[in-house]
Amino acid sequence: MNQQDTPATDPTGEPAVAAEPGPPAAAPPDAALAELERQVADLKDRLLRALAEVENTRRRAERDREDAGKYAITTFARSLLAVGDNLKRALDAVPAEARNGNDALAALLAGVEMTERELQAVFSRHGIKTIDALGAKFDANLHQAMFEVDGTGQAPGTIVQVMESGYVIADRLLRPALVGVAKAPAADPSAQSPAAAPAADPTIKIDTKA
Repeated sequence: MNQQDTPATDPTGEPAVAAEPGPPAAAPPDAALAELERQVADLKDRLLRALAEVENTRRRAERDREDAGKYAITTFARSLLAVGDNLKRALDAVPAEARNGNDALAALLAGVEMTERELQAVFSRHGIKTIDALGAKFDANLHQAMFEVDGTGQAPGTIVQVMESGYVIADRLLRPALVGVAKAPAADPSAQSPAAAPAADPTIKIDTKA
């Protein structure tokens, strides 16, 4: 037998037994603690994100519920505006002197006035309010300019005529007021030469949406 084929022996003459691999060395305490802290921080971040998402969902649901309560009748209310317009037109069409000496007409107009007032009271109870446009500064969020008026003596952009009343429901526009606005006076050509005249600065914003 060759020497390299002879099994290794310990000093007692018994064959040597190979040592079995032991368990892996434990991580240092500092490294283990750092890993635990990292996991805790990660779980805490996930928890906070989940709580924030739940709170956002709750707020959105609450806002949607409030909006539904405020604006659920928007379409119906917009349809009723024409009724109020027609009642007002009927009252405006009869001159005050025509009521005198005509009891039947006076009684009819009194009934129309009561109906118009009751309709406005119903609008008010449901958060529908008339836009006070006359004399106000033009606001494209509330008004729709139909024309400009010269020589009013008012500042440019001031509403000088209301063709149709506008309405808001809660804090949203239900219908814009159709208005006429004061026009800026034309520049006097004798006051300065065209070359020295400043560039035109439009002060009225016209909303052309129907």
